[in-house]
Amino acid sequence: MITRFITDVTTRFNPFSPSAKAARLFLSFLPPNARQQGMNISAQLLPRSSTEKPTLYIKFKDGKEMNIDCEKMNIKTIIEEVDRHSRMLQKEADLAEA
Repeated sequence: MITRFITDVTTRFNPFSPSAKAARLFLSFLPPNARQQGMNISAQLLPRSSTEKPTLYIKFKDGKEMNIDCEKMNIKTIIEEVDRHSRMLQKEADLAEA
């Protein structure tokens, strides 16, 4: 997963809920040094009794924002969506360099 162009990641989920699996896995795919590279990561854990839906919010360097419903999308689909936009930004950066 290309994380170079991600500036903000915000999640809210109940860690014990099966529907929060995608949000938990997305956080695990982020590199360990992501905060040092300028990425703001905010994860709010809800109590076990919470029935609130898990949310995942991602913001990119170009200003695009993604609000992802973790109940409807699995981790593979989420990573594909993030990589699709990151590859577009990578192409723009490569063209600007040349």
